[in-house]
Amino acid sequence: MARRRSDMPDDLDRRQSTIKDVAELAGVSLSTVSRVVAGNYPVARSTRSRVQRAIEELNYVANTHARALGGGATRTVGFIVNDVRGPAFAEAVHGVEQEAARRGHICLVATTDGDPARELAAIQLMREQRAAAVFLIGGAYDNAAYRTRMADIARSLDSAGSRLVLCGRPPLGDGIPATVVEYDNEGGAYALTSFLVGRGHRRILYVGGHPDFTTTAGRLAGFRRALADLGHPVDEGLFELGLEFTRASGYERVSARLRGERDFTAVFAETDVVAGGAMAAVFDAGLSVPDDVSIVGYDDIPLATDLRPGLTTVRVPYEELGRTAVRAALDRPAGRAEQHQTLGTHVIIRQSAERPAQR
Repeated sequence: MARRRSDMPDDLDRRQSTIKDVAELAGVSLSTVSRVVAGNYPVARSTRSRVQRAIEELNYVANTHARALGGGATRTVGFIVNDVRGPAFAEAVHGVEQEAARRGHICLVATTDGDPARELAAIQLMREQRAAAVFLIGGAYDNAAYRTRMADIARSLDSAGSRLVLCGRPPLGDGIPATVVEYDNEGGAYALTSFLVGRGHRRILYVGGHPDFTTTAGRLAGFRRALADLGHPVDEGLFELGLEFTRASGYERVSARLRGERDFTAVFAETDVVAGGAMAAVFDAGLSVPDDVSIVGYDDIPLATDLRPGLTTVRVPYEELGRTAVRAALDRPAGRAEQHQTLGTHVIIRQSAERPAQR
């Protein structure tokens, strides 16, 4: 029989309500309250209503840590990024947060600054918190040690009832219990390079990151494949690699190239941020974009429309990437080991790339 609030002990007003208090007020067992709070077991409608009224009256807050110790997953997801200030990362994180919130989950956030040890520590913390899924957003250095580490993490999370989600990274291999949602990184670079060649460019300076970084590896592959397919030799002297994805890096590398003989008519910058630095370097050298040097980027972040001239780039649906990853991870069929989806990319043509001037 349910008890009235006035029948409860006087000291209840002076302490935090417990699950036992809720059970006594609603006239049900502790396990019934737990089932109503968890929301993942069937409970009769009248009983559920009684428990919910008791929860509201007592202002009861479920102890999620205790639930985790009991083996139940909390309504949280975690996401880990190198740096939340990166515009592309921010769009993907926004997609994860919005879709998770729509489903009643809250988000735990961690940044790594590219440090694998910090990434591992953050994953372990989220595993201890029983996050329903852990999202790793952005590229990584792909080598044997990375794949072994990620495979072990995927299995560890899976054994705890959680899920490893790689968002914007390639899959780990067959049989690994992970959700992978990536975008057509190589295809975007192929299309953009084909666009430049179609405009008449034959000597294209490629400015990008480390070749072992997954983002760079995909874009480099698309760039090289397009030149080969279109019958143009790849000049290894036209690569500036190993950059950080910053405006300063783009500016410094292109400035250095322009201090010598200009042996290129276009710049393929691996990100829009790098393209912004490259464009500033061209202007500071007394040259014009696109009359003297054409410049293209990749990502289509808001900066691309703010630059003058507007930046031709590849559109990556980062926000949808995050939303799709949440849907895939939380709605996955029981027993599904692997999931892999690839979203499309496409070229956005603006004013920064035209036919090369005759010299």
